[in-house]
Amino acid sequence: MRKLTGLSRQIVRSMAALALTIVLLVLLGSYAFYALLMAFSPTSMPSEDAWLPSGPELVWMALTILVALVLSITVAVKLSKRILLPLTSVADSLRQVANGDLDARASGDDDSMGEAARLVDDFNVMAERLQRMAKEQAFWNAAIAHELRTPVTILRGRLQGLAEGVFTPDGAQFQSLLTQVEGLSRLIEDLRVVGMFDSGHLSLLRQATDLSTDIETVVQLFEPRLRDAGLTPVLDLAPGKVDCDSARIRQALMALLENTRRHAVPGALHIRLHMHDNLCTLSVEDDGPGIAPELTERLFEAFQRGDPSRTRDTTGSGLGLAVVRAIAAAHCGQASCRASGKGGTVFELNWPI
Repeated sequence: MRKLTGLSRQIVRSMAALALTIVLLVLLGSYAFYALLMAFSPTSMPSEDAWLPSGPELVWMALTILVALVLSITVAVKLSKRILLPLTSVADSLRQVANGDLDARASGDDDSMGEAARLVDDFNVMAERLQRMAKEQAFWNAAIAHELRTPVTILRGRLQGLAEGVFTPDGAQFQSLLTQVEGLSRLIEDLRVVGMFDSGHLSLLRQATDLSTDIETVVQLFEPRLRDAGLTPVLDLAPGKVDCDSARIRQALMALLENTRRHAVPGALHIRLHMHDNLCTLSVEDDGPGIAPELTERLFEAFQRGDPSRTRDTTGSGLGLAVVRAIAAAHCGQASCRASGKGGTVFELNWPI
């Protein structure tokens, strides 16, 4: 037999109490009726061989039935109100949400019964999440359009200038066009990674990898750009095999290096890889200027940027750290940001090995 829920138990208890009350009313009322009849009108008592009720008995039966009906209707109305009021509110709010009104919320009262009250609460939580998702989608659409507009506008202007003979088709022009195309490619790849992670489809190809060698390769490729920004990479890499998707870890490291190149002041850039307590940690530490504590919690959200006045290069998409968080989470790990002891910032990517 299926276990009764809280609402079912309350209905069963209410109906059982109602039935018991009516039975007691009939039984005890009968004793009281005949006791009063014997005391005040003994001649009206029916004879022992009478099988039809007498007039007083008929009146008493009618009154008993009337009281039982009033009691039943009162209990039923009160019980249905406690059940139907929150359900009706949820149904009305559902229609409003279906018509696009995401501000709609269901309401109940203090007398709403168990599951009905929880249904109201669950619906309101769902409506709040839908509203938040709609706002995030609108924000994403606006942010993506903003990020795509600049390179597309530049490409269109340059190509139109080349077609009309305004620009000379030389190597510098083609290199500029190629730079914009590469920026678009990075933006598309970042959007793909973050979108796949949000939908739960970011797959990994994990295998034992000498990650220190991969990190050295990435840093060597990125070193000229770091040097141009006045940053000197300092490596501290623990040797050994690490279970991970090396391509994704390299992608995350490049995003961290690019983020540091845009924001950090000239100085040493410490890149560390350590294994401790069955946890692998990849960190990038700069010498400043640091990040305000109120920004660290949402820094890994998509299209979030730091203080523009402390940014060397404002051409980034705002997706780099979101990609880092997605890759860390796909490895069952996490990405974090904290202040260093030197006034700078430490970005960490860790995952179980």
